[in-house]
Amino acid sequence: MCPALQTNLEPVSFTDPYENFMRHHLQYYGYFRGLKAKDDSVLLKTAPRQRRPTEEAESDSERESSLDDQKKLIYSLLLEGSLFKSKQIVFDNQEGQVIPRLKEPRDLFNSSIQSGVQTPRWPKECDVIKKAITHIEWDPPDPEVFYKPTGKEQMPQGTSDGNGKVVYEIKQAYKGSYFIGSRTGGRPCATNAPCGSFNAQTNNDLQFESRFESGNLQKAMKVGVNEYELTLRTDLYTSKHTQWFYFQVKNMRKGVPYRFTITNLMKSNSLYNAGLKPLLYSEQEALLHGIGWRREGNDIKYYKSSGIQDGNALYRLTWTFEFQHDDDTCYFAHCYPYTYSDLQRDLHSVANDPIRSQYCKLRALCRSLAGNTVYLLTITSPSSKLMAAAKKKAVVVTARVHPGETNGSWMMKGFLDFLLSGSPDAELLRDTFIFKVVPMLNPDGVIVGNYRCSLTGRDLNRNYRSMLKDSFPCIWHTQTMIKRLVAEREVLLYCDFHGHSRRSNVFMYGCNNKGPPETKLHERVFPLMLSKNAPDKFLFKGCKFKVQKSKEGTGRIVMWRKGIVNSYTMESTFGGSTLGNRKGTHFSAADLKSMGHHFCDTLLDYCDPDNTKFKLCVSELQSLVEEEIREKLKRLGRGVDSDITLSDISLSDLESSTGGSNSSESDGLPAHLLHIAEKFYPKKKRLRSRKERNSLYKKRHTKHQPKPQEIADISEPASQTVKPAPSKVSRKYDKEKRNAKMKSQEGSLSQNSAGGQTSAVQTTEKPVLSFSRKPESVTVKTQLINKLPTSYVGESDSHMEKSV
Repeated sequence: MCPALQTNLEPVSFTDPYENFMRHHLQYYGYFRGLKAKDDSVLLKTAPRQRRPTEEAESDSERESSLDDQKKLIYSLLLEGSLFKSKQIVFDNQEGQVIPRLKEPRDLFNSSIQSGVQTPRWPKECDVIKKAITHIEWDPPDPEVFYKPTGKEQMPQGTSDGNGKVVYEIKQAYKGSYFIGSRTGGRPCATNAPCGSFNAQTNNDLQFESRFESGNLQKAMKVGVNEYELTLRTDLYTSKHTQWFYFQVKNMRKGVPYRFTITNLMKSNSLYNAGLKPLLYSEQEALLHGIGWRREGNDIKYYKSSGIQDGNALYRLTWTFEFQHDDDTCYFAHCYPYTYSDLQRDLHSVANDPIRSQYCKLRALCRSLAGNTVYLLTITSPSSKLMAAAKKKAVVVTARVHPGETNGSWMMKGFLDFLLSGSPDAELLRDTFIFKVVPMLNPDGVIVGNYRCSLTGRDLNRNYRSMLKDSFPCIWHTQTMIKRLVAEREVLLYCDFHGHSRRSNVFMYGCNNKGPPETKLHERVFPLMLSKNAPDKFLFKGCKFKVQKSKEGTGRIVMWRKGIVNSYTMESTFGGSTLGNRKGTHFSAADLKSMGHHFCDTLLDYCDPDNTKFKLCVSELQSLVEEEIREKLKRLGRGVDSDITLSDISLSDLESSTGGSNSSESDGLPAHLLHIAEKFYPKKKRLRSRKERNSLYKKRHTKHQPKPQEIADISEPASQTVKPAPSKVSRKYDKEKRNAKMKSQEGSLSQNSAGGQTSAVQTTEKPVLSFSRKPESVTVKTQLINKLPTSYVGESDSHMEKSV
């Protein structure tokens, strides 16, 4: 037991809450233990002096108040000493009362660091080049149009193994391996290609590189004069999810058409069939003209390949491009890259800003599996009144749970830029709400260049219900934080920013409200308002609100089940828009950031004290749903009732699946835990399906059946089974021989019946068929039959004779 708790302490209360708090705090650690009144009088005793008669006439109450003042003074002097001094407690004057509180923790970023960026931590087996890759931000002056297919695009099917020249290849962390540790900056390596298969000074082969942050390219093979086949790296410790690519190209020649073909994509359909172009970045163009990422490429085709991986068909993406400069350094990417270092630079600028740092508090939510910091931002205006701060509603926004969906980070960047700005609307939002923001949920996957999974080899957006805190720390701490937030105050909205690879525009996934009838369709009001604020980008008809069983582990559904009615996933396309004036054009980084601005505007419209907009949206939603019900009834051939009520129809029946990627292969235990489980518990034999069991039964049944020759040995003479088909003459002779034999047997039977001789001895003389076969051709079954006693044959024959 603690020594401070062994003594019965007399409670001492002070008028100053701080003094009272520090009194109990110091008593816990052993100070002022068991001090009685006389001890206090000794401690508080002052130097002897001549007392005046007036002092002796003081009342008892005045003496008690004086004693309290002296106590407060002494304790204050003690606390000001070096032994008791604390720098973690500060005082706030709120409504005339001095209330102590803990001081804010230190900033995560040290201002002495020039860049403010912490070096990312990589899995220890990953090779990383020393040079940091950075790009400038640039927005095209005009929207970039989609590629228009001509119908003459080539579809290279590739070459067999060994016919190409490998110019770049890295070691892959394949399925079956697992994360074992990390190191800062990864494993250092040279900047040359790891395979060492070429020398740039002696030939014109392109040089490839992807061993940098968020890079993804496993292999490059030269299959023609200027043709290269590229193999993407799957997500670490898996054999799935090849979609994100981001690599460097050097040693090119100006004006030469090069063809690039990615050979191992796994989705059956892609926006590349709808006109999507790859992104290109040229360092020469950025240096000379200030031009950043832009859409480029010709002869673009996405098609099915003849190859198969793990029983699944593979698909190819091919395009051609002519570089504008000799010996330039260029990059190709699936979408605008946004790395973990980019996030840290943005947060560092906010933390060092004297104005924005007042209402944006940056904290570490947790550490990822590799040890990278997961950041949490709390954004709200400082409130002088406790009651006003307690009444604020909360809004939770997250992004980048899927590392390859970089468009989610650009929407998050636009959201934070608007919310932390000095505009009146931003100030009103900060005065009204408390924002909890997690800008990057999966930093490990972002760093290594994964498309969907973390270093566990699992999709984090399927594990919000998991209790594996050490395996999924980012998700566990996020949902725990939101759980505490729901207990403290009302959470108005939760939204997770994502990207979509097969649909155009921006849209949302939500959850149908199962509350009272008067709140029906209220969960659809926010997306409808957002579509009105961004009519050329957001498609409300693309929104789905069906709650599927296969998506129960997603953040959207888990937060909805915690009581957050407005729980959404906002999906942004990798391509562009098909709406309004932006029809047929790509989304730029500025377009994605503008969706973050529109998100903030919609929040203000949704919470406007004048609820006219809200009522108009609910009325419009009722009309849209009723029209959708009528159309579905017509398709089913049922009669349409003029009086349609929403209570009679299930809204989930009106919608199809929310689609999205199939992450069933990414469910289950993390890869490193599966390794431990297989080590101690042998893997069980896989259960076969009914179809497999039936086919296996047929094979075994036919295997154990006797051969046709053996069956013939029992029933027919060997001479008939071996000899070829007899001629007509031989068949006629055999028939006459059989007839004569039957007549002789009938004659012998008639003689026996006429003489009345039915003894058993005579019946045993029945003619027995003899087969002329070789001894080795006699089967086991025939031998057993021949060994049976002849009495059985006689008894059956005698019984037959009696019946006759």
